[in-house]
Amino acid sequence: MFFCCVGSCYVRTLYNTHISGNDNWLTYHNFFSFFFFYNNIHDPSTKDESGLLVSCETPSQAPGDKVELKKKVTLLRGISIIIGIIIGAGIFISPKGILKNSGSVGMSLVIWAACGVLSLFGALSYAELGTCIKKSGGHYTYILEAFGPKMAFIRLWVDLIAIRPAGMAVISLAFGRYILEPIFMPCNVPEFAVKLATSIGLTAVMYLNSMSVTWTARIQVLLTFTKLIPIAIIIIPGMIQLFRGETQNFENAFEVDGIQFSGLPLAFYSGMYAYSGWFYLNFVTEEVEHPEKTLPLAICISMTVVTFCYVLTNVAYYTVMTAQELLDSDAVAVTFAEKLYDNFSMVVPVLVSLSCLGSMNGGLFAISRMFYVASREGQLPEILSMIHVRRHTPIPAVIILYPLTILILFLGDIYSLLNFMSFMRWLFIGIAVLGLIYLRFTRPDMERPFKVPLFIPAVFSFTCFFMVFFSLYSDPFNTGIGFIISMTGIPAYYIFIAYDKKPKWILKLSDSINRSLQIIMEVVPSEY
Repeated sequence: MFFCCVGSCYVRTLYNTHISGNDNWLTYHNFFSFFFFYNNIHDPSTKDESGLLVSCETPSQAPGDKVELKKKVTLLRGISIIIGIIIGAGIFISPKGILKNSGSVGMSLVIWAACGVLSLFGALSYAELGTCIKKSGGHYTYILEAFGPKMAFIRLWVDLIAIRPAGMAVISLAFGRYILEPIFMPCNVPEFAVKLATSIGLTAVMYLNSMSVTWTARIQVLLTFTKLIPIAIIIIPGMIQLFRGETQNFENAFEVDGIQFSGLPLAFYSGMYAYSGWFYLNFVTEEVEHPEKTLPLAICISMTVVTFCYVLTNVAYYTVMTAQELLDSDAVAVTFAEKLYDNFSMVVPVLVSLSCLGSMNGGLFAISRMFYVASREGQLPEILSMIHVRRHTPIPAVIILYPLTILILFLGDIYSLLNFMSFMRWLFIGIAVLGLIYLRFTRPDMERPFKVPLFIPAVFSFTCFFMVFFSLYSDPFNTGIGFIISMTGIPAYYIFIAYDKKPKWILKLSDSINRSLQIIMEVVPSEY
């Protein structure tokens, strides 16, 4: 307690003495961190011109070791992040949206394959963006580079207040429900129990991401292989059934009378949503080893694996189930397992819950880097761009979503919020890919280690804008509400970012909060 008081007083004294004319006052807190948590400071020469400490080394650090995010994402870990996030619960639970809107088995398989190719186009476009703009942050960073801070902030605002908390809550709820289903079978799982299990899972993922980048990546690799197990359990017996001649459900697969041409756009929308997640490795570009090689290779391998898995999984479903049985099933993978494995079907919900856990872990690992970069760019509080002095993890950026996600989980209407905002995701992804085309003409001399033919980003951005237009046409009410929510980012930008004449008491309060949080979480500014 004594050291805490002394350290806090020292920080406050430094702040009061040097706040005028020195923007790097937060670095003074490094003294406190090492006074309180360590016994000595190894290198007293790491000071700025005024003699104030701006970097330091802990006993656990090697001399010269910077406090920064390390490059620990290898090719295998990059592949596991992409596959682990894309393959969630949807392919196991409810892949019927495409079948329902396409109208035939054959056309549904064509759409699954076509959406895989279109998603590959988007992923290749992001591979070029990630190798020529070697910053983390994904969509946010690319929009910032191409179209400036206002457009980037609107994207950030929508992610922070709606898309990310709601999306995290939905996948976490799926985890909570399916991890408990074998315990409560054949009864329904109580809603409170689902939310309790969801909260525990979400807290565990937040803790893991806060403690270690290495272990987060290792667990992600393990969970990715784990989620490929149920895929294999479905595909292998399905292919055996197919080779045995179980092809009756594929007869008249492309029957013209069954094809619903008016529903094809909605089927494509469902398919593209199932593949969404290919962009998450771009959120952690700064932590990727040799990004100019690793990023394109990881993206190509991942998208090939996912496309084959999705198409073959649906083929396997049709070897055992009719189209109508698939449409009537609430959990397609469970129905498939019940038909082939009998009692073994109880294992399927557990595997699905682990698949959801992988999506939670990988998604949080990537999304936190967007908030980290946005803070570094001055569009979020400075505390979010700070890193733990020993663990080298961006703890503030990791936990920023936690309170809002828990609040939405227990109090909010998650699915309505996602309906409002889902079209905005494709709008901003389309804008980011359009930025690639724009940068080709405005910055032709930019170094591009990986370059795609121009028709690839053109086709993909057109697809994104088409889905946005289709959302406006098919559901103008929800889309309109989402658009209004998004536009609140414009006044927010001028109030919080552009307006630089804020009252002194607000600045002092903000600085005081930043100081306190920095001390509590043992974080310091990154030496980026």
